[in-house]
This record gives sequence, C-alpha cells and structure tokens, in this order.
Amino acid sequence: MSKEAKVGLLAAISLVVLYFGFHFLKGSDVFSRSNTYYVEYDNVDGLTTSNPVLLNGYPVGRVIQIDLVPQKNNVLRVSLDIRKNVGLPEGTKAILVDGGLLGGKAIRLGMGNSDKMLPDESELISEKELGIMALLQKQATPVLSHADSLMINLAVVSEGFKETGESLNKVLANFDKTGSSLNLILAENRAKIAGLMNNMNKLSESLVETEKGIKPLLTNANTLIDSLNALSLGSTVAKAHQALDEVQKLLSGIKAGDGTAGKLLTDDALYNNLNYTMISLNQLLANFREHPKRYINVSVFGKKDRGPAVWPVDTLLRFKEPADSSGRDEN
Repeated sequence: MSKEAKVGLLAAISLVVLYFGFHFLKGSDVFSRSNTYYVEYDNVDGLTTSNPVLLNGYPVGRVIQIDLVPQKNNVLRVSLDIRKNVGLPEGTKAILVDGGLLGGKAIRLGMGNSDKMLPDESELISEKELGIMALLQKQATPVLSHADSLMINLAVVSEGFKETGESLNKVLANFDKTGSSLNLILAENRAKIAGLMNNMNKLSESLVETEKGIKPLLTNANTLIDSLNALSLGSTVAKAHQALDEVQKLLSGIKAGDGTAGKLLTDDALYNNLNYTMISLNQLLANFREHPKRYINVSVFGKKDRGPAVWPVDTLLRFKEPADSSGRDEN
C-alpha cells in the first residue's frame, strides 16, 4: 500500500474510534439499538442535549434533540433516546429534575403500572420535580416575606423607641433637676430637719412615759368594766325606765287635774278658798293681838267685862280679791 493509502486508512480508523469513544464516554451504548420517545414541556429550565435520562438513578438514555413548537404556544418538544432493552409501560412519566448540587438537568423516568408497553416514537407524560434550589427557594419565599414584614415592624418599633428615648431623656433631665432641687432644699433645711428629728425623739420618749402612765389607767378601766359587767345594769336600767314612766304618768295626772296636787295647780276655787282661809287667820291673829281680853279672861274677884263682841277693827279687814284685768286691786 502506498503511504497515502495508509495515512487515509489511519485517519478513518481514528475518526471511528473518536466517534465510538465520544459516545462511550457520554454513556451511550453504541453497540445496541435504542428507541426514541417524545415529551413536551412548557419550560425546560436549562435542559440541553446530551443530558441523561435516568431510571432509578441509572442512565438509560439521553436527550438527543430539543425543538420549539410555535403551533402549540411555543412548547418545547424533547426527543429522548432510550435503550431498546428498557421497556416503558403506558403511563410512564418523563420527570424533569435537577442533576444535583453542581447544576445541570436530567430526566427521570417514572414507570407506569400498565402491562402494555409503549412502542417506539411514543409520547411520554411530562412532569416537573422541584429541585433542591427550587425547594429552598419555595421554602425561603415565605420566610423572606415574614422577614420583610419583620423588618418593617422593627422599623416602626425603632421609631417608637426613638420617641420613647427622647421622652426618657426629658424625664431623666427633669429627675436631675429635681435631684438638684432636693439636695439644695436638704442643704438649706438641714438644721430644721435635725431639730425635727430631735423633737421626734423627745416625742417618742414622752409617748413611752405616757404609755407607762396609761397602763395603770387601762388596768383600772378593765377593773371598772369588770365591775360594771358584774352589776345587773339591764335590770337597773329597766327599773329606771319604769320609774320614769310612773313619774311621767304622775305629771300627766297633775297636769290633767287629777288628785289634790292636780286640783291645787289647776282649780282656782281651791286657791281662792285657801287664800280666804289665810286672810281669815290673819284677821284672827290681828284681832287677838289688839284685843286679847276678848279671848283670854282671868278674873280673881268676880266677873269682868269682856268687851264688845265686835270691834271696829273687824270691819277694817277685808278679803283681798285678785287683781282684775285692768291691774287694780279691789278691797
């Protein structure tokens, strides 16, 4: 063979080895046939050709083509090259998942429960699975919302604390002024306060002495109370009430004119009779004083003249009538 033919043959062998080596490194089985399946997604989230198709975490195929379908609102039609020896039952899902923490996408096969297998060129059911980042984002969204609300509330509270701090500063300033005023007042009235404390001490001593004097009084008072308790105060008070009632009845009878005392106080005739009696007695005593011989006659040597039975003096004494309404006395 010529050198040119050897070089051409070597180049062809190198290209074949490069092709098979490339597909082998990609995980493709270049010596076995495969089936093609299709699945449609609204968004592939960065899925590219040559991304693996996994079954229970093991690569069984790859993405061979992604096409945009304008007739279906620009959905993405993904072509999957899957080994022929991997049978897909009806209802199998092509789940778009994250390839891991290092990034990238993959399609995981979710096998159906049917006994009927899908033929080549069949459509698979599309589904998306939230990856780690998506889950973190989903969990972090409400946390961030709460954090935002918390920051707003903290800002409001900070404003309130700012106003409160200003008020506290004013209060503390007033306390400082008040303390200074109190110190000044205490300094000015220190002597008065000392005198007041001295007076208080003397008052305490006086109270102690007073307490000593009060204790015997309290003892005597207790003795007096015991004596009073021993007396029949109830019966005594009852008798006193009874006596007062009787006195009241007596006074009521006298006022009404009952009995001698009542008639004496209320009956004018009895008063007049007593007045007449006193006047007659007065006349008798006056007549006896002027003419004793009329009443007493001692004769040794015979009968003597007793004097007239009626003397002019008798006609001079009259009853004294009570004063009339004009205030003049009648004789």
